[in-house]
Formats: sequence, structure tokens, C-alpha cells
Amino acid sequence: MAMQLPSSRGRGRRTPMAEINVTPLVDVMLVLLIIFMVTAPLLTAGVQVNLPDSRAKPLDQEAKPIQVSLDADGRIYLDDEEVTEGILPDVLDKRVNDAGGQPPQVYLRADRSLGYGKVMRVMGELNRAGMNRVALVTTGNDDR
Repeated sequence: MAMQLPSSRGRGRRTPMAEINVTPLVDVMLVLLIIFMVTAPLLTAGVQVNLPDSRAKPLDQEAKPIQVSLDADGRIYLDDEEVTEGILPDVLDKRVNDAGGQPPQVYLRADRSLGYGKVMRVMGELNRAGMNRVALVTTGNDDR
């Protein structure tokens, strides 16, 4: 018994394909893009706060701002770390000293069910610490 080896002169032999099929790569990249587009907005807020509505336009920002959040129970969060009202002035003073020359931008997020006095006490502490660039964060609602 003899085994027949393919020869280069054979009529049925096809040349190898020398191009790459990029369709599966594009499909995978589009799926990853959609996943990142959906999950990225969910990663920005660490403290659950029910924000009030406003028709104001968003601010342009280069440096990372400090986020001060007040939840529905009146607890204060500096970025994602809970601080008490008693140590808030010391923590704010340390943040101003760490920032160097110009005081940092502050985003204040307060739950809509909180009383005006609680929010104003926190804003007063921010002002006392020299953080005068305070932006109140709201949800964008144009239905009013």
C-alpha cells in the first residue's frame, strides 16, 4: 500500500489564505465598548443620595474635585469616607493644606429630604476652611 502525498503540481490543491478575518475581533470590541459604556456611569457615585432636580448646565472640570455627600440620614461623607460633624473642620483643613495654593473645587451632594439647616452647616464649614468653589450637584431634569 502506498500513501499518496499532496504534490505541488496537483490540480485540487488550494493555496493557503494569507489574510486575517477581523470580524470576530470587531464583534468582541463592540461588546466590550457597550459593557464599559453601561457600567462607567454606575461607578461614579459611591454614596446613595436622592438628588434634587435642576435645569443648570454641568460644569467643566480639569482637576479632580472633592465630593461632599449628605445622605438621607444626615451622615456626611468626604469622597467615600464617612466623617462626623465634629471632625469635619479638621479634615477640611487638612484637605486645603494638601491642595497647596488654590483651594480645590467641591461638589456638594445632599439628599432632597434633608433640612436646609443641615446643608447650610456643612456649607458653612466648607467656607470657614476656605473652600469657596462649591458646586451643588443635582440631577438634570428639563421637565419643569
